[in-house]
Amino acid sequence: MSEPRIYADFQNLDDANRLKLTCRGTLQDLQRFGVQLRDGMRFTFYTDDADDEGRPDPMLIDGIVQFDAAQRCWVAAVDWTKLRHASQERAKDGAA
Repeated sequence: MSEPRIYADFQNLDDANRLKLTCRGTLQDLQRFGVQLRDGMRFTFYTDDADDEGRPDPMLIDGIVQFDAAQRCWVAAVDWTKLRHASQERAKDGAA
């Protein structure tokens, strides 16, 4: 079974350009899936977006969780060049 996708606000970044995992949607998903964050955990994070016709097409990015002691919060290091839409994954898997 694959890991659950976790909501993140892709505009809520720290100075190192990492996702800050502090927004309500993130905390709700973590609670709903019963996830206790630990350093090194890997997740696909999503945020709401839409295609050109207005249909939901979330943006996705993979990240590695880290605790930032200076900020006293959890963050996720991501490779922003790997940002994609969910529809791109469906097309790649052959389920357009």
